[in-house]
Parts: sequence; structure tokens; C-alpha cells
Amino acid sequence: MQAIYWVLTWACHRKCKHCYDDRFRPYVRDALTQVVGEGQAAYSRVIANLPDDMSWANDKTGQRERTLLVMAGGELLIDGVREELFYPALEAIQTRWGDKAPKISIQTTGDVLTPEILDQCLARGVESIAIASIDDYHVGMKGEKKFRFMDDIRTMMASRGVREVSLGGEKSARLKAPNLTRAPKPGEATFLFFGAQEDLWIGELWPRGRAISNGLSKAGYDVNFCARWSGGKNFLHIGKAGSEVAIEPDGSIYPCCLKTKTPLGSLAEERLEDILASVASLPAIQAINAGDPEAMGLEDGWDREIFKAKSEMIDGKGRALANLCLGCDRFFEQILGAQLQQLRAERTGKIRADETV
Repeated sequence: MQAIYWVLTWACHRKCKHCYDDRFRPYVRDALTQVVGEGQAAYSRVIANLPDDMSWANDKTGQRERTLLVMAGGELLIDGVREELFYPALEAIQTRWGDKAPKISIQTTGDVLTPEILDQCLARGVESIAIASIDDYHVGMKGEKKFRFMDDIRTMMASRGVREVSLGGEKSARLKAPNLTRAPKPGEATFLFFGAQEDLWIGELWPRGRAISNGLSKAGYDVNFCARWSGGKNFLHIGKAGSEVAIEPDGSIYPCCLKTKTPLGSLAEERLEDILASVASLPAIQAINAGDPEAMGLEDGWDREIFKAKSEMIDGKGRALANLCLGCDRFFEQILGAQLQQLRAERTGKIRADETV
């Protein structure tokens, strides 16, 4: 795969009003132990069921490049998660692939990052750190506060020789990495800033979770997240550009970071290649792979007009909203989810039969 986005835990120290999933929130005492335990129970099996070859072919350069494995939460660096789940997972990755391991990138709000934790991450193979809280929705980041925070992070990173890079697409010069006089050297650790704001990345906000409940999503029917970065387009093309899947703490996998209403399968049970080869037989999955979610139901009696009609809802502020992701949700709920469950039952049933021979 070109990239894999792996949410290791729902545990977070924040409950942001714009978050795409209600499960990201603070957990305490037994609840924290339980939610972290979900990731602990699955991570070794997830790693075992990822491809042996964690690389992809870059047609532009003619070279093979290492898969980008983005590890995220929640917040991986908080107490109760860092030592108990995140570091063991990093160590298991190095054991599995050694010097052919994927390029490890982590996402963090950055406000719990210390020089000591930074050292510990780098020592365990982390090569890229995304500070993902640079927007007005994260408490303490509104207005000028985010830029002062960015300066503090830059100072910390410089003390460890971690080089800033740019995500790309920034409209504001203040969000661009300064003094980019050269590209990072091979193996050089890097960091970048991004967030959910008008100047960078998903300014419209995904139509999910608290973003919908709080009436914050501005993504209309003309916004096709499926065809964007971290969307479903080309996710089936293992080993090629654009291939990316998302993983939840229990091993469930999805064709996009936003995640569909039901998973394609579980990496706690099966290998990634087997799951993708199986679900590729469904026309709706091919439509997602093409970045055309409106075509998902054409083989099942949903023409584009029906899909559009199914893509409407009233959000938490009473506003009428229409978005392709909402139509995708309805199609998964009413039709595709059952088809995926049937395929999964057939695959896992065959596996069990083979094991008894």
C-alpha cells in the first residue's frame, strides 16, 4: 500500500466539537483500561496480517517506496496509552519487518509532546510527526494561539534535529514550513503541521460524529471526499500509487479515513490482500475505488438520483445537509453491509475448513 492509516485507540485527552467520531474522548480508570485493551488485543494480529512487502511503485520516479504507516488515535502520547499500547506496537513493527519496515508517521495534537517523549518515539523508529491540531476547533489553538504553539514545537523539534516539511496546499504563508532550502535526507526525521481549517486540509469538515451533531460540517453535495487524499479512490490497488486503507483499534478495515458504515473485514482475522481481493468483486466497492460513490448502487437499483435523495439529512442545528458520504452511509446500511458480511462469512468459513484438514 502507499499508505495505511491506523487508529490504535479511541482514548483522547480532548473531546473536540468538530471530531468525526464520538468515540474519541477522554476515558478514565476502568474505562481507559478497557478502551486501550481493545487495541492491545488486536495490534499483533493486525501487524501479522499486513502485507509482507510494505512498499509501493512510484510511477513518476520508477522507484519503489516504503509504505507510509500513519499511527493515530485519539492521542497516542497520553499516559495509559503511550507505554501500554503505542510503544509495544512500534516495537512489534520493527520485529515484523526489520530494515524493510514501513515509514512510521504519527499524528498527535502536540500539546502532550515533550522532549523526552520525542526521544522515545524517534528511538522506536518514528520518522515523521504530524501535529494535527492547528485549527480553531482545538481548545487553546484559536487565533494567534496556534502560531505561538507552532513556534514552541519548532523549537523542540530543532533541539532534536527533526526537520520541518510542508503538507502542501496551505493558503496562508504562516502555515507553510519556513526556510525549506532542501528536501529531507533519506532517514532524516521530519514533522509538519495541519488541521481542519479553511487554510489547510478539510475546511468543510467531514459529515460525521460531533461535527454533524454540532452543525459544523459545510460539505455540500459537490464535495467529494471519496476522491480526495485519504478517500476511497484507488484503495484496492495494492502496491500502486493511491492505495490506502484505514484500520480501527479492533482491526476493522475501511476504504477511507472517514470510514464507511460497516467495515470491509477485520485484520484481526484475515490478511489484507485476501479481504481486498474478495470485496473487489462487488460493483459498489469498484465505484468507491473509482472515487465515484454516487455510482455505488447502480447494480442494485439505486440510480444517481436515488443516491442523491438518500444523501440528505438534518444536522444537529436543524440545517438541511446533503453530502455524498451520507448517501454512502445509507447504501452501506441498507444494502452493501449485508453483502460484505456474507463475503466475510464465506472467507472465514473457508479458512476454518482449511485449518481442519
